[in-house]
Amino acid sequence: MPDPAMARPLVLVVEDEAALATMLRYNLEKQGFRVDEAADGQEALSRISETTPDIVLLDWMLPAMSGLEVCRQIRRRPATRDLPVIMVTARTEDQDAVRGLNTGADDYITKPFSTEALIARMRALLRRSGSLPTKSTLAFDDITLDLASHRATRNGRALHLGPTEFRLLQYFLEHPRRVFAREELLDAVWGKDIHVEPRTVDVHIRRLRKAINGPEERDLIRTVRAAGYAIDTEAA
Repeated sequence: MPDPAMARPLVLVVEDEAALATMLRYNLEKQGFRVDEAADGQEALSRISETTPDIVLLDWMLPAMSGLEVCRQIRRRPATRDLPVIMVTARTEDQDAVRGLNTGADDYITKPFSTEALIARMRALLRRSGSLPTKSTLAFDDITLDLASHRATRNGRALHLGPTEFRLLQYFLEHPRRVFAREELLDAVWGKDIHVEPRTVDVHIRRLRKAINGPEERDLIRTVRAAGYAIDTEAA
């Protein structure tokens, strides 16, 4: 039987700041990625030779060998010529971004960055490279959301969701176990240009709970006091 872990994309994090590498590993693993690490350029190239990752997060400023040189060598090797690379750096000048992209990086993100923005870019690159298939179905625990037919089920039972509840559930399923503040949900589900009171989220969360939770079914929407909401199998 195939190992289900192998279906999860492998990320090589090339970062010499131990605290940042640890933070990236924690957040990436939480989002379903497998993570390998390298603290310098030479170690990164060795890791890639041993096990080719699906994507590389490559710090620009590395000891001994810069991220730019690592990227150049990745592109020179036939086996890794098309390997997705995101350059991660504290440099903010436009010419630095152009230099990184001209070296062969597929994308460029500056420190400090949000984990959500980084993961969104990673998923976009992985879909483009074929390492992460575009999903038409989302699932968590016993809930399934079919984006093509716009239908939701739980344990095979049809769920009757309004348009906002459907979008809310979709966003939760795309980010399982992650806690979102009301403001984040407003931006993601309603849109940044729509003026809606934060408490509106609470109303739609109640409607979503009512729609997805049948008799004797556990509540999968977790309320985190003073933080927000998540879809999770753990109790609040």
